[in-house]
Amino acid sequence: MAALLRAVNPEVGMISPRTRERMVAALRAAGIDDEEVLAVMAQVPRHLFVAEALACRAYEPVSLPIGWGQTISQPLIVARMLSVLRASGNPRRVLEIGTGSGYQTALLAALGYEVYSIERIEGLFTAAQELLQRLRAPNVRLRLGDGSQGWEAFAPFDAVLFAAAVPCVLPPLFHQLVAGGCLLMPQADTADGQRLKFYRWNGQDAEEEDLGDCRFVPLLPGTVNQRDHQGA
Repeated sequence: MAALLRAVNPEVGMISPRTRERMVAALRAAGIDDEEVLAVMAQVPRHLFVAEALACRAYEPVSLPIGWGQTISQPLIVARMLSVLRASGNPRRVLEIGTGSGYQTALLAALGYEVYSIERIEGLFTAAQELLQRLRAPNVRLRLGDGSQGWEAFAPFDAVLFAAAVPCVLPPLFHQLVAGGCLLMPQADTADGQRLKFYRWNGQDAEEEDLGDCRFVPLLPGTVNQRDHQGA
């Protein structure tokens, strides 16, 4: 973790380490009890992953816009997903669908995972790549592409983690998992909104567990070129 933080300048005021400690205290009060997850969330500077104008709100319990119609998830849902991932058997190689600003990617790297992350929007991909390199996030490989197809070249993975909601289960992603691997994804449901689903893959079939309500931007196909779609 130290390598990830060496490049970060001293911080003061609303973006100080003390502010992150208050966020962690709120996460603990909300039921997050994985101390490793809480530790990395206390260290990774979330305010660097949002627009400078929103940095003062980075540690509030809210999602925030990051441009191109996308958001950075609120701290509680990120902590919850990381805790579920670790409880699943603490996988080594993780495929992340939806890099976004790179915040969850940085947390996964800080937890010691080998991270393969796909982002479909070129502007977000470029910004996340530059920031993660500046923070010296270890063991991270990024790709600009359609996350719904996974990343077959580096399969199989121990876990697949979605940062966007899908309308249904995506069979190609299961086949990029090792037997015993898991898939964690927000799933859209016309009747119930979105539900966070956990799947355990045995190599032929998957067992499903419903982890409750969630709210994510939808997973969309294809890629978005910066020339075609400029972010706010």
